[in-house]
Amino acid sequence: MIIMEKAIPALGEHIKSNSIIVRSPGRINLIGEHTDYNDGFVLPAAIDKAAYISLTPREDNEIHLYSIDLKDNYKTSLSDIHSLKEPNWPNYLLGVVAQFIKAGIKINGFDAALTADIPIGAGLSSSAAVECAMAFALNEYTKTGFDKLTLVKMAQKAEHEYAGVKCGIMDQFASVFGKKNHVVRLDCRSLQYEYEPFDISGYKIVLLDTNVKHSLASSEYNVRRQQCEAGVVLIQPHHPEVKSLRDATVEMLDKYVQPVDELIYQRCKYVIEENNRLLGACADLKKGDLKSFGKKMFATHDGLSRLYEVSCKELDFLADRVRDNENVLGARMMGGGFGGCTINIVKEEAVDSLIEQVGILYNKAMNKELKAYVAQIEEGTTILSSN
Repeated sequence: MIIMEKAIPALGEHIKSNSIIVRSPGRINLIGEHTDYNDGFVLPAAIDKAAYISLTPREDNEIHLYSIDLKDNYKTSLSDIHSLKEPNWPNYLLGVVAQFIKAGIKINGFDAALTADIPIGAGLSSSAAVECAMAFALNEYTKTGFDKLTLVKMAQKAEHEYAGVKCGIMDQFASVFGKKNHVVRLDCRSLQYEYEPFDISGYKIVLLDTNVKHSLASSEYNVRRQQCEAGVVLIQPHHPEVKSLRDATVEMLDKYVQPVDELIYQRCKYVIEENNRLLGACADLKKGDLKSFGKKMFATHDGLSRLYEVSCKELDFLADRVRDNENVLGARMMGGGFGGCTINIVKEEAVDSLIEQVGILYNKAMNKELKAYVAQIEEGTTILSSN
């Protein structure tokens, strides 16, 4: 199994005969950005870049954590689990341990070694992958039998409480529920989901990494959430059934929001249009109409850039450079914004030349190196070896 071959050399001496080995992937999101905290829809998929954990039982009450990639380790006891300021990488593991303890699960001591081939800072949710890997390993170690959704929620809580990031549920959900050659249409309100076939034979998913992360990202993320809530407040006196932007229409915005606040109107308009775009994109996939799907990706980028204003000059540059390229079906910025990657669907035979050409242009325009990753859609979190 190729994924075992990837994991074992890196984990090396940390793997014993009684070790539990788990692979948990990063994720991409094809369409549906900034819709999750508005109770909307998202369309993520698990990818072939993942975090790997080897968990080995101990005879005592201690936890020994090893980050192979950072060449660092951390030791504590099960009676002293708490969030750390420095080093912070153990928080993604300790936060999950804390959720099991909170649920009343008896845990014995263990060693856990971690490695990953997910690029850090590229917006592929490396932290969620680590949390989900740990959740699966502990579930197996303790023979608890929690179902996948429970483990997803525990991993999300670990991010909230130990990493201090109030993320939506998409990242952990995609990591666990991913399915090879499919995207997951997730309703972020009900958590109901469907697998949509994603047959892109002859094409590849290419991530072009701006190699920047502007400091605006986290503060502006919170501002956008508040702006969306402000739009709902303006609509509710007239439509009390509207609990979030998921329930609103553009007609409601035209009538009750635009006359009061043009900026709030633009933010909300993007979210409502994006939800509708996603549902249309799923219909495109069912028909095998990748061309229409790709056009919607470009439309999403334009909405994120002009109405929601979470793009940046680097992301806009990359999206614009491929907009009229016959080898590119669609492209858009992916993630929270102000840096990170664009996601592109590119003809297989044109991938190398596109990366090279855009890289040269990007370096010239932005004086930055362009990183590129080719991603495949793979299965979600998997136990590779169990004791």
